[in-house]
Amino acid sequence: MNELEHYISTYFGLTGSDMQEIASHFSQTKLKKGDFFLKPGEVCRTLSFQRSGLARFYIDDGDQEVTQWISGKDGFVTDLSGLIFNLPSRSHIQALTDSDFYTIQQQDYVRLGERLPQWHHLEKLFIARCFLFMEQRIFSLLSMKAEERYHWLFNLNPELFNQVPLQYLASMMGMTPETLSRIRKKQTSLS
Repeated sequence: MNELEHYISTYFGLTGSDMQEIASHFSQTKLKKGDFFLKPGEVCRTLSFQRSGLARFYIDDGDQEVTQWISGKDGFVTDLSGLIFNLPSRSHIQALTDSDFYTIQQQDYVRLGERLPQWHHLEKLFIARCFLFMEQRIFSLLSMKAEERYHWLFNLNPELFNQVPLQYLASMMGMTPETLSRIRKKQTSLS
């Protein structure tokens, strides 16, 4: 069982021929640091499972860039509005480091629904997980203090703090880089 099959098995609870059927539609793709997975106005026609590297989801309104999320190993990279509804993206998705992915094309993603009876149930669970995670992010931004948001993200993925420029992390947590530096300095002094 390769890592993609292992992840499909773990994430979706599938084994055997169904898991192999899904895995057979993915191919390996790579992005070099700085390359774009998606730009605003483009329709995302892929769903990727990130094997390695980091990808930054962000919006650029002309005055500032706002980091929405940073995806790393074992995360999914897509724009659901494009993949599901064929709508153009409002976001950039850019590789922060050289990155490797397993990628399925939109037409193969749709065909899985025709081939596997339980695919629609699995898809619903996948989208529900995405929604729950987004709901948690919104909750953290609206209800947590800056220090609590820092701890939430640090507990979720401490490696980001060694690999990602602080201004991106600060933006993603809804704070200024100065606030993030102050919080980090305080945490370091407590350690």
